[in-house]
Amino acid sequence: MKTLLLILITWMALPAFSQTRKEKEAAKEENVRKALEADRYTIDINYMIPSKGPGRPLTTDYSVTVRNDSLISYLPYAGRAYSIPYGGGKALNFSAPIENYEKKTKKKGETEITVSLRNDEDSYIYRLTVYKNGNASLYVQPTQRQSISFSGEMDLKEN
Repeated sequence: MKTLLLILITWMALPAFSQTRKEKEAAKEENVRKALEADRYTIDINYMIPSKGPGRPLTTDYSVTVRNDSLISYLPYAGRAYSIPYGGGKALNFSAPIENYEKKTKKKGETEITVSLRNDEDSYIYRLTVYKNGNASLYVQPTQRQSISFSGEMDLKEN
């Protein structure tokens, strides 16, 4: 009987010690909001969707990082290049200062970010949509290559 009583008390006290699912979701949404407000975040990319051909999951650690006034892009590229340097160039692996940064919050809580930048090879527009839960979609439009899309999730450990 004592064992049963102890199990019952432990079972009843368990919710008081663990976070509920809604509390965890709210905490995650708050962390996403803070990272976006600070303009300091990393999106871990896990899926690539070329303009032509099938999409595919990515097994290597690819990411896009925004740090106030610069963007660090470490992304794979699959698609047609119109004019590139001999040897293929950097593609989407570079760090460059941001020329234009626009951020809009939509009705359902998602944030749309448009970043314009250029490096010594090309100029780019990165359109990023970050949802409240940290999931993200990215559309990259280079001038000298076909556009490409990605999806991933915000890295909240780093911020």
